[in-house]
Amino acid sequence: MEWLAECSVDALTEALRVVAPGLAGLRVVLPELVGRDEPQWRASSAAVGDEFVAKFAWSAPAARRLAHEISVLSTLAGDARIPFVPEVVACGTEPVLLVTRRVPGMSLFAVVDSVDRDHAGRQLARFLVALHDPGTRACVEQATGTLPTPRATATTEQIRARFSRWVRPDQRHTVADWCDWADELLATPCPPALVHGDLHGDNQVWREDRLCLVVDYETVSAAEPEYDFRALPATGPDCELLTATVRHYERLSSRALSVERIMAWHLRTTLDDALWRSEAGVPLPDHRTPAAWVDDLATRFATLGIRFSPS
Repeated sequence: MEWLAECSVDALTEALRVVAPGLAGLRVVLPELVGRDEPQWRASSAAVGDEFVAKFAWSAPAARRLAHEISVLSTLAGDARIPFVPEVVACGTEPVLLVTRRVPGMSLFAVVDSVDRDHAGRQLARFLVALHDPGTRACVEQATGTLPTPRATATTEQIRARFSRWVRPDQRHTVADWCDWADELLATPCPPALVHGDLHGDNQVWREDRLCLVVDYETVSAAEPEYDFRALPATGPDCELLTATVRHYERLSSRALSVERIMAWHLRTTLDDALWRSEAGVPLPDHRTPAAWVDDLATRFATLGIRFSPS
């Protein structure tokens, strides 16, 4: 396995000559890169002409993740039962490079306030039910070997110890109680499925009210299905997209989901994101404060009817 020596138009063009020679003459446009100093994150995507997207890496850890995505996506793209999967145009590991066909559209974050949440939830549920089917995991593991568990995040112990300095004094006890609740709830594991692992709004391509594509499969792993829902509570007002997606998922799969387990994963993910960004001096995605995010969590718990007994 090889990877690019650097992130540059010349290096990517040379990789295209090897993996997709028919595309090497097209114009390559690199995005503006921020926060890619650590070897683990030295990967990106670039526009190749008007019709293609090339994903590449310039470090060993990032190349391993991309090679995993290539194996996963090559399998999923050949399975007509799974909707919204990118078309693989070319791929290789010498160097590691993935080229998919570009699909015009916008992030879910850009359209969620204007779409019918029930209609959107039905489409997301179709994707998740197909992805979580046991047969999907079996097919992918034939190509990749045993799927890994999701990437480790900050533990609740670390959140209790380090997050309090970033929130208001009146929120500290609440955060600790939430961590206790999540620990107790997730202590009993559930049977794992193949999960996307990073199904936030920017990894979805929408055209008006239609889901066109789900991208970024480098975090595909084995976890309980609820894990894949953990970004939805923060997407759109009043948790409507979450509840719609859960409702359609349960109807299509005949499998009950635990909204409390979804929220336990959502809590851990949200606090982990706020913690590492605050400690690294990186703005939160919406440029608000960790205290505001804690207020949002409290609102979501109340909206979903999840109550906490005072301790």
